[in-house]
Amino acid sequence: MLLLLLTHLGLAQNKTLPYYEIPAYPDAYTPGTVAARIIDGAGFRYYWATEGLRTEDLKYKPSVEARTTEQTLQHIYGLSVNIVNSTLKKVNSGEDEELPFEELRRRTLNNFKQASDILKANGNAGLEEFELIFEGRDQNYVYPFWNQLNGPIADALWHIGQVVSHRRGSGNPFDSNVSVLSGKRRE
Repeated sequence: MLLLLLTHLGLAQNKTLPYYEIPAYPDAYTPGTVAARIIDGAGFRYYWATEGLRTEDLKYKPSVEARTTEQTLQHIYGLSVNIVNSTLKKVNSGEDEELPFEELRRRTLNNFKQASDILKANGNAGLEEFELIFEGRDQNYVYPFWNQLNGPIADALWHIGQVVSHRRGSGNPFDSNVSVLSGKRRE
């Protein structure tokens, strides 16, 4: 009984992070709302892929050549920085931050949420202004938002799926009460 109560309290506390549930969809389809919804889908999947990860899950890797789950989460965080920086019109410097898991998770979810909110607020305008910019030694490398879709956003989704697979391999499967279709967890 105590374990059930602690689990419930843990879930209640984690509702303070974005993407416990996927946000309600907008009334209109615009370039910004569609792109934001893709990011919201990534945020929701990331939330539940990382909810309840244990130390042994973070250290798990399926083979010698593979990344650990924690290294995969660090990579997803870097992708989330690329995504939010595009919406903030900031240059990506390529500097990596090593963060403890809970901070890594919080920042990744908040990056997804901030990027989504900016895109939703863009109204009917196009996405041309949200370029993906990487700092180079002699020049910056600039890519249109199209590359954001097939680059960092798609890559984040790919790696979130890896986290789900890794946690299954380490004996801590994805919560079967989570519906990625409805964007909710069945209580």
